[in-house]
Amino acid sequence: MKKKHERTRAQESSSAIERMYITMRHLFNRGFYKPMGVSGETLREALLLLRPEIYGSIGEEKAELEGLLYVVDRLPHGIEECTFINLTSDEGYANSHFKAIIPPKRRRNCYRIDDEQMNIEITRGRSEIYDILTHLTFLFVESHKISKRVIIDEEGTTVRDWKKLENAVTSTKKLTQKEREIAITHTANILGRTFNELTEAYPKFATENQPERLLQIVYWLGKLAIEETVNNNKRTITFSPVLRERLGHHIHGEAWADTIKSALQKNGLLERPIHIISANMHSVMNSLFAKGTLKGADAKKDIFETYEELSNSKNAAMRNKVEKSALQNGMIQIKDTSGTNIDIQIFDTDKIDFSKSEFKYLEEKVEKKAVIFVMDYAFGEQAYETLDEFLKPIKVDGKKVHLDVKSISIMGKAGILEGGKGDVMIPNAHIFEGTADNYPFENELTKDDLKDCGVSVYEGTMVTVLGTSLQNKEILKFFKNSTWNVIGLEMEGAHYQKAIQAASRVRGSINDDVKVRYAYYASDNPLETGSTLASGGLGTSGVKPTYVITKKILEQIFNS
Repeated sequence: MKKKHERTRAQESSSAIERMYITMRHLFNRGFYKPMGVSGETLREALLLLRPEIYGSIGEEKAELEGLLYVVDRLPHGIEECTFINLTSDEGYANSHFKAIIPPKRRRNCYRIDDEQMNIEITRGRSEIYDILTHLTFLFVESHKISKRVIIDEEGTTVRDWKKLENAVTSTKKLTQKEREIAITHTANILGRTFNELTEAYPKFATENQPERLLQIVYWLGKLAIEETVNNNKRTITFSPVLRERLGHHIHGEAWADTIKSALQKNGLLERPIHIISANMHSVMNSLFAKGTLKGADAKKDIFETYEELSNSKNAAMRNKVEKSALQNGMIQIKDTSGTNIDIQIFDTDKIDFSKSEFKYLEEKVEKKAVIFVMDYAFGEQAYETLDEFLKPIKVDGKKVHLDVKSISIMGKAGILEGGKGDVMIPNAHIFEGTADNYPFENELTKDDLKDCGVSVYEGTMVTVLGTSLQNKEILKFFKNSTWNVIGLEMEGAHYQKAIQAASRVRGSINDDVKVRYAYYASDNPLETGSTLASGGLGTSGVKPTYVITKKILEQIFNS
């Protein structure tokens, strides 16, 4: 019997991801490329072959609206107008007259240098570059769909719809509802979408200063694509020389770790047992202090209702109250200035009054020596850089001091393959996508620990992916159904694991019996259409799993 040599879609996808990974590193080393020119061809082809779930209909003729929204939320405002996009290191723009533009869904500083140029500061390592380049590739592929639909001949004559859109966008006066609907009609035609779809998407793109932002984005994407096609004036992405020289040298991670260690030393906490938690900046603080701080009506509520209210940005006063109480009772807060964008909280348990907290029942057991060190989420490869630097010993008065790290707990958001939004995943190994590199470990958290949290809990392997925006259904199905037995995908697990294993097993910087805890809650199920990240956030469904996991982690720390 002859074996079929046809490649499955999952295999094709897997090699497309690998190709993208290698290509992006190559373009970075080269220093510049033109996304819609010959140099960008491999990236475009790989992305179109992959057709990731998050970019929806990228492979079809019609424009993709949800994917577009996902991408513009993560890129600086106005990037669609720029022909030159320059990725730089932290090179001092913060001290200039340029105003930082920060995308709503990704903390990174961007600067509009002039009409044609946008600078994006990369301080979080390679994963951030992969993230930006895939988003830009998507954006430019979409822009060429627009130009294909509006150019009639080689001289660059355009269809009537385009001229009408141009008039609407370049008009200086505010559009009336009637004019807006006329413009939407023409734009829908250009995008190959219905009037209805566009009317629905319209408010999601709008900002206070730019109510007609969707029209502007479509117009500028199309305009630059027309210039590329007709006048061969191609958009260019460059990587600054300083960025190319610094990347991979842990410059930001080292500065970050040094700041924290000197804070520990200054507060006399350096020799104490340390428990590291990678999580958001509110769940540990709220778990320790919300109950004792909030009096009256808030205190009578179910504690999860209180947490839900605290997670609502409208309740700033309530949040400040908890934070203030925490700062008075042993919490030290360090705002990041190193460029890693990872903020820090340090809790000295000696100063916490446990009788007022949720952990009252542990009061006898809590050993008051522990220091809990909470770091905000890292981004992809940055997890290795920051943790690797932090776990290194520190020099004090010429002597090497090893940190007494007792446990490292990682709580994160991840995509789930078997359950739904809000469910919990407990990994026992991480695999690095595009390779067979695997990191099995002993997880202190088990399925039983979280069985009473009101959501489903899954145990198994997790894949650490190169970027959230590179997965498609076929590759996810392969992960799920193959013997790798994958339950979910995230971006940091293997990188943290690399740092923990190096420090504890190879370098001897920390004890080799360090306890490791990993738990993730599902932000989406990319296998169910409509449940991808592009379909919006978790809302309050993330509150319960976050706090259940946090509580479990803290209990284990206090019980140790």
